[in-house]
Amino acid sequence: MEVYTVTVATGTSQYAGTNNYVFMTLVGEDGESERTLLDNPGLDFCRGAVDRYQVSSPAPLGPLLLVRLEKQRFWVEDNWFCRYVTVKLPTQEEELVFPCYRWLIGDVQLEIREGTAKTLMDESIPALLTHRKEELQERQRLYRWLTWAEGIPRCIDAKTEADLPQDVRFDNEKRSDFEHSLHQSSLTEYCMNHWREDWFFGYQCLNGSNPRMIQKCSKIPENLLVTADMVQSSMSGRSTLDKEMKAGNIFLLDYAIMDGVPTNTIKGIPQYIAAPLCLLYQHPDEGLIPIAIQLDQTPGPDALVFLPSDPPLAWMLAKMWVRHAEFQVFQVLSHLLRTHLVVEVFCVATLRQLPAVHPVYKLLAPHLRYTLEINSRGRSQLISADGIFKQVASIGGDGLLVLAQREYRVLTYRSLQPPLDFLDRGVTRLPDYHYREHSLLLWDAIHSFVTSMLGLYYSSDLEVQADLELQAWITDVSQEGFTDLPNFGLSSKLSSRDELSTLLTVVIFHSTVQHAATNNGQFDWCAWVPNTPCTMRQPPPADKDAVTMETIMATLPDVSQSCVQMAITWHLGRRQPDAVSERRRPP
Repeated sequence: MEVYTVTVATGTSQYAGTNNYVFMTLVGEDGESERTLLDNPGLDFCRGAVDRYQVSSPAPLGPLLLVRLEKQRFWVEDNWFCRYVTVKLPTQEEELVFPCYRWLIGDVQLEIREGTAKTLMDESIPALLTHRKEELQERQRLYRWLTWAEGIPRCIDAKTEADLPQDVRFDNEKRSDFEHSLHQSSLTEYCMNHWREDWFFGYQCLNGSNPRMIQKCSKIPENLLVTADMVQSSMSGRSTLDKEMKAGNIFLLDYAIMDGVPTNTIKGIPQYIAAPLCLLYQHPDEGLIPIAIQLDQTPGPDALVFLPSDPPLAWMLAKMWVRHAEFQVFQVLSHLLRTHLVVEVFCVATLRQLPAVHPVYKLLAPHLRYTLEINSRGRSQLISADGIFKQVASIGGDGLLVLAQREYRVLTYRSLQPPLDFLDRGVTRLPDYHYREHSLLLWDAIHSFVTSMLGLYYSSDLEVQADLELQAWITDVSQEGFTDLPNFGLSSKLSSRDELSTLLTVVIFHSTVQHAATNNGQFDWCAWVPNTPCTMRQPPPADKDAVTMETIMATLPDVSQSCVQMAITWHLGRRQPDAVSERRRPP
């Protein structure tokens, strides 16, 4: 008789434990153990517990392949989350670890395998090859592609988060925090005190919630009616606009993508948008400051160009219109589309095409956690026909989708790679661009780690090409996820380790660094509503001298809209209770 000592670790989240029956069978190359009821004196499988048992076999099992877990109802159904199982072999000190991290719901059987990462080429045992195949077949049944709306990336087939498998749902603590969780930060107060100042406006272009818009301006756009004389008073010393452009000190925010987007109607009242062009100057003493704002992409003969020398309230309102456009663009494009929806494509493809033992699955899994639930909630609660954006944002409803579709049509794989994006926008030497400096540091760190990790499993480019699971994954990403994007620039085949390293770095970077840059500070910038208004209730001003404080108050969101803006930006941008600091590794 062979006796194997096993430990079973139950999840640490609320309701992870169970009082149902749990059986275990060890499966080896030479046979199976007895089907054993795991039952110690007292309570088993309590939340956070690591319980020890013995499983017997009438004969040696040979190399251990699988652990079969079975859960059966005892009086009432009680779901169970198993973290892992360890098995100590009778004649060896070695302890094998079988990761699980799955919910067992109902009367169910689940087979898990030892956790060493293996590519398909490393697999030779028929039982394990069958296990890989059956795992992916089950995942492809559970995780299906859906076209939620034409012209944006495809997503998971789920009407709401309740339709998702429990394994990708929020833990109970996170769900409770998400649903029942206002707070004011020091940066919020600083923003409230300095938002009118031009240097602070410029700082937000570099390090606010949408730091990817700014680009170098080497020539004034033809549709921007700015002359050198208009901005001369903003130049340093005896310098001129032409000199500063040649020196690389003039920059542009161009919200052309907002032009003609359908506007919202809230409580029967039409809302308004603008598609501004904002010229900025890197002043040697004052930093990056706005020097001219035009609120229309196709100006007529009476078009206004707002300047710092204009009446103070007119200049302040012009900056508000730029920041209002910023709210729409950062929420819908920089945040929703370029992080959430892009990452969801990789999440769905990973679940469908890579078994849990695949090294790329292991690498990506921590960064894709909760993606499907938060995106499902977003589609049903935020951006749906009757969602929160419809209630408070000037492009809620149809406009939001039109804006996302416009950006998706021009989205490129190159623009998702920070070193190339900064180069293409001409901002590699722009001072005080902390977002750029931090992004490049973290990009390099992620890329270095990914490259080193892949080197453990792929010794050559040919091994990347020969990995059928990996090739099925990239095909799913490019042909099922990013549909109708002929100029996206991502191949449907992976040809080299370098290509794979870059792609995985893109996925990890945008699910972590880029999402944090766009999401985490939004309450700080948006809580003081005049700094980043979610909607405008009056059209852009047609007369600079007619702008009064009454005009501004009638234009800004009302009290109800302002409260919702504060609540939703706090709700989305606050620190998550289960966040893992970059300075702390999980246990």
